[in-house]
Amino acid sequence: MNRRAFMGLLGGAAAWPLAAQAQNLLRPVIGFLSNASPDLYATRLRAFRDGLREAGYLEGQNVAIEYRWADGEDDRLPILAAELVNRQVAVIVAAGGAPSALAAKAATATIPIVFGIAADPIEIGLVASLNRPGGNATGITTLNVELGRKRLEFLHEAVPAARSLALLINPVNPVQDTLVRDLQVAALALGLKLHILNAKNQPEIDAAFASLVQLRAGGLVISPDIFFLTRSEQLAALSVRHAVPAIFQNRPFAAAGGLMSYGGDQTDYYRRVGLYAGRVLKGEKPSDLPVQQATKVELIINLKTAKALRIDVPAMLLARADEVIE
Repeated sequence: MNRRAFMGLLGGAAAWPLAAQAQNLLRPVIGFLSNASPDLYATRLRAFRDGLREAGYLEGQNVAIEYRWADGEDDRLPILAAELVNRQVAVIVAAGGAPSALAAKAATATIPIVFGIAADPIEIGLVASLNRPGGNATGITTLNVELGRKRLEFLHEAVPAARSLALLINPVNPVQDTLVRDLQVAALALGLKLHILNAKNQPEIDAAFASLVQLRAGGLVISPDIFFLTRSEQLAALSVRHAVPAIFQNRPFAAAGGLMSYGGDQTDYYRRVGLYAGRVLKGEKPSDLPVQQATKVELIINLKTAKALRIDVPAMLLARADEVIE
């Protein structure tokens, strides 16, 4: 090999790290903000990445993702959102419900935000309208808050003799007031007394379940909230231990022994969030992307739990279930 060829080879080798570094610098970065933890988001993350892939983005190849997890502590969200803003990410995906979306919105008025929430985004101040969001935020909403009334009705169908039910809420969640009002109206229409139980930490969850016997509540509706979502299996275990017929929003609750779950299909929901994030990366403005509503829902009944609780689930209710666990 002559000297000129050898020096050319050295020059090319030296350029390889620089080329890789330049490629990394050109790769857009998504900031993923959630108040849950990664182990509980495995299925949702797969769906989110599927949506990104539909938009033409593959993590580690032409897009990078920086994750910020609050591990169920909402008060950490503003700090984590500020970190992503300082990192100058291309888009913030606020996938931890209303608390994460509001934290992202408070942290930046310029970086695009794609949210995934169960609340009305107009009511909590995220967008000006559903069709023309305006500002720097858009995203996907589920029917989980609106489905609260149906959860109450399903639970009443399962335990028609109960004249008193309870609703467990996280009082720091900004959408809980709306949910409480809706369910109080629904309970009144059904001739039921509705007890409101508050829990924002583990001791308060334990205390809420312990109080059900004293309140003589015949069943429990658990509100849609990331704090509770991260504890789905634990809540199911508590409902089994206290022999409480309960309904929550997601399948893991019913699969772990809760009586019923009724809520949006999380796979479809997070795929849409990923697809919207990809569209924003391609240059579409959040202000021009209408807020979408995920409408796919599923009812799951754990018949094994019903038998253990000596509940004779009506045939009409079983017929409406998308899945029956036996």
